[in-house]
Amino acid sequence: MNDVQLRHPWNRFVAIGDSFTEGIGDPDPNSPGGHRGWADRVADELARDHVDFAYANLAIRGKLLRQIVDEQVGPALDLQPDLISICAGGNDVIRPRSDPDALAETLDVAIAKLRSSGATVVLFTAPDIGNTPVLGTVRGRAAIYNENVRTIAARHDAVIADLWALRQLKDPQMWAEDRLHFNALGHHIIAAMVLDSLNVQHNLHPEVPAPLPPKRWRTARTEDLVWARNHLMPWVLRRLRHQSLGDGITAKRPMPEPIFGPGMPPGAADYPAEPAR
Repeated sequence: MNDVQLRHPWNRFVAIGDSFTEGIGDPDPNSPGGHRGWADRVADELARDHVDFAYANLAIRGKLLRQIVDEQVGPALDLQPDLISICAGGNDVIRPRSDPDALAETLDVAIAKLRSSGATVVLFTAPDIGNTPVLGTVRGRAAIYNENVRTIAARHDAVIADLWALRQLKDPQMWAEDRLHFNALGHHIIAAMVLDSLNVQHNLHPEVPAPLPPKRWRTARTEDLVWARNHLMPWVLRRLRHQSLGDGITAKRPMPEPIFGPGMPPGAADYPAEPAR
């Protein structure tokens, strides 16, 4: 076996979760579903020199932890992956009356089930969003949930992808216009961190944006008002109406498929991935 074959041991990667894993904030008309995101970037790198590598993404925007557990864990295991990522609970934690300890109990059961398959499981902490508008108010709950997530990962020998420790994510240039999702640069940084957590060599070089020029107070307040009208109020109204951005949305990559692109070796298209059993 040569060094290239030893690069990593996985042949089938399935990602589950919400908008973060679906790739919202990172629009790409050439990607399934119109969004790329960190998981697609990780799959691109894992596919390098792995002709039989396949990737599925079952994540759907707006999903709560219980919905992800009930609707995605079983289908993910049916695809027989040897690598699974799950980021869940973020949409719960931002709700005013959420209980991070109760959420962790639900997550613990899900991780036990995923690990029982023998697959490597990647589990995410929430990012440290600091004192940002709206999200800053849930920082304490997010920190408690993160400690529970780390305990769950240790209990089940899962890999931690530590968004809280990724300090670059506090830079506003990592966030999309809605201030709720990461943009292309943020997803790029996260993908590199995930690959590092898996101890996989990759070609995602760190990208450091130039510092933003200081804004005048009036400019900043005007931008806040525009954001509140275009993004915050629609979000609040959806909560009041018990609606979700994921209503009517289906998974962008429901079946494991090969990755075709710059990460694949020449002739890879001639070797389709093994079909799901």
